[in-house]
Amino acid sequence: MSMNYESCTLCPRMCGADRTKAPGFCGASHQIKAARAALHQWEEPPISGTRGSGTVFFSGCNLRCKFCQNGIISQEGYGKPITPGRLREIFCELVEAGASCLDLVTPTQFTDSVLEALGDTPWPVPVVWNCGGYEKPETLRRLEGKVQVYLPDLKYGLSEPARKYSGAADYFDWAKQAILEMFRQTGPYRMENGLLKQGVLIRHLLLPGELENTRRVIDWVAESFRPGEVLFS
Repeated sequence: MSMNYESCTLCPRMCGADRTKAPGFCGASHQIKAARAALHQWEEPPISGTRGSGTVFFSGCNLRCKFCQNGIISQEGYGKPITPGRLREIFCELVEAGASCLDLVTPTQFTDSVLEALGDTPWPVPVVWNCGGYEKPETLRRLEGKVQVYLPDLKYGLSEPARKYSGAADYFDWAKQAILEMFRQTGPYRMENGLLKQGVLIRHLLLPGELENTRRVIDWVAESFRPGEVLFS
């Protein structure tokens, strides 16, 4: 059992919880919990393609977004406990079903177990790290070579809406570092037949009355990357 779950500092919360005894801030124990695994048609088009992404929705989250569309999974603990071995079987089943990629949704709290399930042999489809953007570069560095596509949110460029809506006033400080680390690993994005095979696709949700927040996000992306380096949704 990994020491990373016994004094957890996987994410910027760095709550230090012994997750072998009680859940951390994210609501997760040391055992993987997943709410759904299936072909998923509703990611960004270059992720889902025509066949669907092989998506696993993990339970728990290090954010407390008031607008979360998956709140029952992210904040209410809905899901089924599984082992890393079973997770690997699920990955294989999704690939065999024709998945365009392995789409890991909110996986950070189970980083060690996900790495164990992925193993050391390359998969025949891209592995997608689909996250809220509130990530530690140190944790992301452990994924290098295992993840081909990063699909982070960049929810906030201002601290006040980040505090108000997600309980993370320091969100932008961490998300900037995280996305730069993601890009360092993947380099400029690469598409084949309309599917994203490598790179970073940044998502941003426009919030009512928060246009200045959106401007800050767009400005940072424009200042940080050259045209053709990252995708923006």
